[in-house]
Amino acid sequence: MTKLLYQLDSYQKEFDAEVIQRNDELHAVQLDKTCFYPGGGGQPWDTGKLLCNDAELGFTRARMANGEHWHCLTAEQPLPETGSSVHGMIDWENRYRLMRTHTAMHILCGVIFRDYGALVTGGDMQPLEARMDFEFESMTKELVAVIEEAVNREVQLGHPIQVKILPRAEAFQIPDLIRTKINLLPEHISEIRTVQIVGLDLQADGGTHVANTHEVGKIRIVDYKSKGKINKRVYVKIED
Repeated sequence: MTKLLYQLDSYQKEFDAEVIQRNDELHAVQLDKTCFYPGGGGQPWDTGKLLCNDAELGFTRARMANGEHWHCLTAEQPLPETGSSVHGMIDWENRYRLMRTHTAMHILCGVIFRDYGALVTGGDMQPLEARMDFEFESMTKELVAVIEEAVNREVQLGHPIQVKILPRAEAFQIPDLIRTKINLLPEHISEIRTVQIVGLDLQADGGTHVANTHEVGKIRIVDYKSKGKINKRVYVKIED
């Protein structure tokens, strides 16, 4: 199994690891540890570099397959042998922008759930911009302005963000842990990672986040649309 360093430390930028398995079909290697987030929950995968003996390995992306974490290489790049030592470096600028964006989405989700009781029905993000769908019957320009003011107030309050990994049974004793309309956590997952914006929001989540809401920057709701009778989409951009 790969130790997922990003789960408890989103700020680690580099790491040393060992190749523990190769996959010819994926043209990928499995490492004993990694900082590379493989994507999921609306957050894109990390980009960066993998080196072996100071030579770049043509790393393209990390991904999950059959419950295992893999590092995919370009087709022309020979896979390093099992036991090889590698050095990984994430694209920090891209990662940090995604951290800010992901935390911004949790602030938005926390405010809307707290103030209106609306669940999330979908979402997607790119660095410093995102969309999120909520169970709202109606959405107006005036309501959007109220929500935007509320989320930026929470940013300025400087809430710390805490990450924990809990046994499944313990995690599911937390009220409203799942904020999506459908519980997407497979039955076989025995441990649940929780992300808490202290004083605002607590939910199950696998992505990377900043340590304090101050780091997010200004959240702007730039558009909104109706995607169904009780499904409204909100578009967000993050400013420095």
